[in-house]
Amino acid sequence: MPIRPNTPDDPDDAEPIKAMDVLRSGVRATPELKAGFAASLTFALVIAVGRLVVPIAIQQILDKGISDGTPDWGFIAWTGAAAATAIIALAILNKITYYRLMRTAENVLYGLRTRAFGHVHELSIGHHNEAKKGVLVSRVTSDIETLAQFASWGAVSWAVNSTMIVVALAMTAFYSWQLALVLVAVLLPVLPIMRMVQRRQLKAYDALRTSVGDTLSEISETVGGIRVIRAYGDVRAARRRLHDRIDTQYRAQVRARFFFAIMFPVSDVFSGLALAAVVGVGVWWGPGWGLQAGTLVAIMFLTNLIVQPVAELGEVLDQTQTALAGWRKVLRLMDEPVEVAEPSAEAAVTLPPGALDVRVEAVEFAYEPGHPVLHGIDLELPAGINAAIVGETGSGKSTMAKLLTRLADPTAGRVLLGGVDLREVSRSSRAAAIRLVPQDGFLFDTTVAENVRMGRPDATDDELSDAFGSLGLQWWVDTLPDGLATPVRERGDALSVGERQLVALARAQLADPGLLILDEATSAVDPETERALAEALAKLAAGRTTVSIAHRLSTAEAADVVVVFDAGRIVQMGAHRDLVAEGGVYGRLYESWVGNTRAA
Repeated sequence: MPIRPNTPDDPDDAEPIKAMDVLRSGVRATPELKAGFAASLTFALVIAVGRLVVPIAIQQILDKGISDGTPDWGFIAWTGAAAATAIIALAILNKITYYRLMRTAENVLYGLRTRAFGHVHELSIGHHNEAKKGVLVSRVTSDIETLAQFASWGAVSWAVNSTMIVVALAMTAFYSWQLALVLVAVLLPVLPIMRMVQRRQLKAYDALRTSVGDTLSEISETVGGIRVIRAYGDVRAARRRLHDRIDTQYRAQVRARFFFAIMFPVSDVFSGLALAAVVGVGVWWGPGWGLQAGTLVAIMFLTNLIVQPVAELGEVLDQTQTALAGWRKVLRLMDEPVEVAEPSAEAAVTLPPGALDVRVEAVEFAYEPGHPVLHGIDLELPAGINAAIVGETGSGKSTMAKLLTRLADPTAGRVLLGGVDLREVSRSSRAAAIRLVPQDGFLFDTTVAENVRMGRPDATDDELSDAFGSLGLQWWVDTLPDGLATPVRERGDALSVGERQLVALARAQLADPGLLILDEATSAVDPETERALAEALAKLAAGRTTVSIAHRLSTAEAADVVVVFDAGRIVQMGAHRDLVAEGGVYGRLYESWVGNTRAA
């Protein structure tokens, strides 16, 4: 049964959290766990058996090497040499086993992290609109990091120590089944205590992982909005919100650690009781059972091999619970359905080269069930046309742009480019043929060249320069301190808004798409930059189908056809001049634009 997706309205205590459910789901989702598992388990078994060398050697030396108080030096030397050889071999095998387990653990973490990150990119835009960015980052980073910490010690401890307990207990029973029963009787109560603590501890750590995600989300929002916070003097309120998140995480951490505080003394108490019981019972009744002094000493060593893992139980269990809680969060993320599924390699279709015609047939769309955003959209745009989509805020025009780029799929109807249903087009063909230039001109923390090269990763430096030159923007590149090698810093903060849009246009030009979608790429810039952008846009649109999400009169006036959206429907369509004469929704928009221009 898949683990249910974690949503803000899905409280952690809505149902019991079962460790075995998490483990089974995790094993299914993590095939790297099975790689070399049998060999590593065999090595762990050999290590456990090898640790019996010292107790057996002591027993042999005391019971056979010293008989009637007379040492048999030859036997003692031979036994000691054999034990020393076995210990050295065991140390080498222990290192090999630890390396294998660590390599497997790192492969698991690598595979899980990359799959989780890939799944985040596959999720629908609706999911990203609802999800907190900091929570998604937490799933791919800190939640998986809990597994990394567990893998570095806890996983190895479970593999080796659990085998050690079984082997040492079996050897104790070989020497004296009576003392083996004593050990079992003393340590058996640890199991129900551990089970009770484990259930509550897992729930506490699950709540902790939730609070960590919320804290990271608050930090991300606070850092990202630092300009707005300072501009509006909201520092105190922002600090209070962050402190509240940190306080919630602190309380969750304290509650989770409370259970560790319970297990730590419990394991110590039962370890001491077990050793005391073996010594007391062995000394009192051992001679009557035929136990020699060497055998009793060996059983004491074996008892120590059994109680040592029990003494570590609190720390091992604590690491295990936090790892399971983090794993559970990651698995919940990966259980989120991918709504925009790519076609199989065999069925995928390639879009034709050149400008693409657009046909939208009876398209409806909703970000959430029962709340439609688009209603029965029908639209045809011939190849090479320059179209502008206009409408009030919330009319559905930006949603239409997302459907044209297949950032989401229609809930009904279909979108065709070049006569091909977008759902049948391969990812690589879609990425090459369609380019969206967003309003914010988002750039990554690298150079201008590398940001433009995203349009075509195999492009040479000369081709990058040609992309700027063909748009008439070489003059701007020449003004940069290091030309195309100029760093843009995080989110392109080293550049102005207009400069970031120039880079975005060059990126689109390099890709040479058949369909170009512009989310009003000339907004919020100075007049000089706007002129440069307008000229670059005209050159970029030449020979391509262009769809602009228009917020300005100049964009609508320059379009071959204007498509007017209102409340998720197309209510008007035609040339700018004809629509102005017609009035209606577009007439009101036009009056608003003209009024703003006059006011400015």
